Amino acid sequence: MTVRSNSVGEQPRASEDDWYARTPEEVAAAFGVDPAVGLSTARAEQLLTAHGPNALPEEKRPAAWRRFLGQYRSYMQIVLVAAAVVSLLIQEWATAILLIALTLLNAIVGLRQEGKAESAMNALQSMLKATARVRRDGAEAEIPAEQLALGDIVLIAAGDQVAADGRIIEASALQIDESALTGESVPASKVAGTLSGARPAPGDRTNMAFMNTPVTHGSGVLVVTATGAGTEVGKISGMLSATEKEVPPLTRELDTLTLWITGAAVLTMVVMFALGRQRDQAWDALFVSAVSLAIAAIPEALPTVTQAILSVGSLNLANRNAIVKELPSVETLAFTSAINSDKTGTLTMNQMTAVEVVSPTDRYTVSGTGYGLTGKIHHAAGAPDSSARIEDAILPYVVASDATLVDGEVVGDPTEGALLVLAHKAGLDIDATREGLPRLATLPFDPDYKLMATFNEAVDATGQQVVRCFVKGAVPAVVARAATALAAGETIPWDAELVARSEAQTQRMGGDGRRVMAAATRDLDPAGFDPDGDLLAYVTELRMTSLVGMVDPPRQDAKSAVAAAQAAHIRVRMVTGDDVTTGAAIARQLGIPGEAVLGADFAAMSQDEQLARIDGIGVLGRVAPEHKVLLADTLKKKGDVVAMTGDGVNDAPAIKAADIGIAMGSGTDVAKNAGRMILSDDRFATIVYAVEQGRRIYDNLTKYIRFVLLLLVTFVLTFLGATVFNIAAGEPFTPPQVLWIHFVVNASFGFALGFDRESPGLMRRRPRPRGESVLTRPVLVTVGLGGLAITALLLGLIKLGQAHFDSTETGRSIAFTAFALCLIVAAFECRSETDSVLTASTFDSRQMNWVALTQFVLAVLVTQVDAFRRILGTTAINAREFGWALLAAVTLLLLWELGKFLARRSRSA
Repeated sequence: MTVRSNSVGEQPRASEDDWYARTPEEVAAAFGVDPAVGLSTARAEQLLTAHGPNALPEEKRPAAWRRFLGQYRSYMQIVLVAAAVVSLLIQEWATAILLIALTLLNAIVGLRQEGKAESAMNALQSMLKATARVRRDGAEAEIPAEQLALGDIVLIAAGDQVAADGRIIEASALQIDESALTGESVPASKVAGTLSGARPAPGDRTNMAFMNTPVTHGSGVLVVTATGAGTEVGKISGMLSATEKEVPPLTRELDTLTLWITGAAVLTMVVMFALGRQRDQAWDALFVSAVSLAIAAIPEALPTVTQAILSVGSLNLANRNAIVKELPSVETLAFTSAINSDKTGTLTMNQMTAVEVVSPTDRYTVSGTGYGLTGKIHHAAGAPDSSARIEDAILPYVVASDATLVDGEVVGDPTEGALLVLAHKAGLDIDATREGLPRLATLPFDPDYKLMATFNEAVDATGQQVVRCFVKGAVPAVVARAATALAAGETIPWDAELVARSEAQTQRMGGDGRRVMAAATRDLDPAGFDPDGDLLAYVTELRMTSLVGMVDPPRQDAKSAVAAAQAAHIRVRMVTGDDVTTGAAIARQLGIPGEAVLGADFAAMSQDEQLARIDGIGVLGRVAPEHKVLLADTLKKKGDVVAMTGDGVNDAPAIKAADIGIAMGSGTDVAKNAGRMILSDDRFATIVYAVEQGRRIYDNLTKYIRFVLLLLVTFVLTFLGATVFNIAAGEPFTPPQVLWIHFVVNASFGFALGFDRESPGLMRRRPRPRGESVLTRPVLVTVGLGGLAITALLLGLIKLGQAHFDSTETGRSIAFTAFALCLIVAAFECRSETDSVLTASTFDSRQMNWVALTQFVLAVLVTQVDAFRRILGTTAINAREFGWALLAAVTLLLLWELGKFLARRSRSA
């Protein structure tokens, strides 16, 4: 069907952008453009006015003051501000200033981290700063890419960047690197023909070119069919803007903790005011007690300590090539239960390697990986004396090639580079070989005939001057043109037996995930050769020399890293733009279990079927960006915490949709800006190390959360008990004493616990399920009973001071000292939920030991040094009174150890 359009308001509306299914003539007619002339300048301006420039919408950043105020949306910040306001109302100036300073510190840290993460959409926008060669008004012109309009005729050649999506109407040996968009590991060959059948994925649309993909070979002409947001890159931009990053688990935990503690504090304040007024206490005294409680119940040091622990953790990760852009991502790593890894460059080296050569009568294996020149060729099967004939078998791959090796680096096509490395391992002098065979003409590779040929001056076995045709290409294309074969230096017929053997070897190597190429030669009479004639006509009656199997080999440390991840109960899956056969073969080598499924087939399943089959899928092949997002979403619905790796534009939506998006350092800026972590070394092993460090950091954070929760529960219960039983006029501790406990005792142990040694067997544990709270039942029981025990001890000591020393201040000072000593015990006990502290391993952390010793000394000094007494409002206590405080800490130790003993007995029963 041909759609004609000559006015701006009548632009063609293709069914699902089916330009690939239309002939070049139909596409040109649909846009009302003559390919030889192009659009007129006036027509192009009309189209730009109607449809907008060839640019992606920029993501507008909120004003600075809005971003600053946005830092005050967290529950912790709101509570701190509320406490500061109340402190101002009752003229507790020092307390108010300190609380406000804390909120400012938290806001500045948050803004700093937010500023590090650039917008992925804006990164896409920056990729469009290019130019395009177009035909306008019958002449060629170079214009900014953003001025391209629908229907523009664009000329592309090797070295150009495709500036918009378009239907190719002319192609000459055209190849485009679409790896950043489709994940394909080799450049895609492009043709002008029409495609039919089911709607192909972008990677299979061989007659379409896509925005921001570089032309690696040949030239072509295209009609622009989509610009800006309508392009494949534009659709990815839309997916990025529609995908919201989830709140990290620890952030949710802290919000929940803040709400619970705030609720408990408010309830305690209500009781405090009700009972206080019933006892005729003055309003101002009640307000002071309420502020003391508010300060006590708010974990003021928690955000600062948490930020510090995560910051140091991120620095340690950066030193091991894992750069974390957002601090909460460090703890998200601890929950990771599924890793969806890109194949090329992450699990594999992204360096094609020839691993096998099969001649008509012999087979050779090749050692070494990548573009490294170390490695040998081993004669594996065939005639014992034919190992030296490998040079004849692989000679066409050297001569029919435009790539070069420079200091061990490939310049040119990566596949040709792999074949040059093969030649080097065979002992061929590449430069001398090429110089000895001067090139007369070249038939470039074309997707229509799927081979490349060169015609060179040579001398045959009889010493006669000939034109030798060297051919390399796809196996079916070369085999179909063969008549003879070269075996052990002799020419033999290319008979049915050799054809069958060739097919079997091709299938075998293809089943192993190898890319198979064929090579052949033919000698021509110089008198009948026309270098300017139809060169393809000479590529007949070829003499087959060999098949070569190539593979992008797995990274040397990838297999062990996959095994380490699986030992940590983390499921690894491979997602790739390559076919499922190649993906399945690499997965088997790496030890990744599960079936290989096409991305389109997975997307076609119902949601119930996806959830039912996902556990059995190990490889997703031929994936489009939406397939990767679908995989991440499906795993999330199963309860997994998902990590997604990638390097291309096509990976960005899934990277952003994952709980922890991981971009390769060598990848596109779009992928890196969409991710939360960047691997500067591109190694899968680094991901596993990052998960291990994430688990250690989160495990240490949970130790601190148990400790700080115990502290907060004790404060609330102590104030509530003091109010109910009318002890110390409902104010067991003054605001300065509360702040001392929070910032001197609590913060010090917070840092010590946060940087604690790794718990034994941490990487053998199962990851925490999605949504599981750190406030588990055992934690709540421990915190509740521990807080109740400390509360009883502290209130008892205050009452003891009132009864035996006739001084509330003395009792409060004893209780204040006892509180610090009890927290030393609690810090060691919080290192493990069930392990006893009555072992030598309790003191295996140097920082814990130093902090505990320091806190013990301070617990003595706060009542003995006059400066401390004036600041904290304490009184001097003697050795006997200090003994009562010490007895409270010992009592807590014995009670806690009894509880752990019963817990161990219960678990083993």
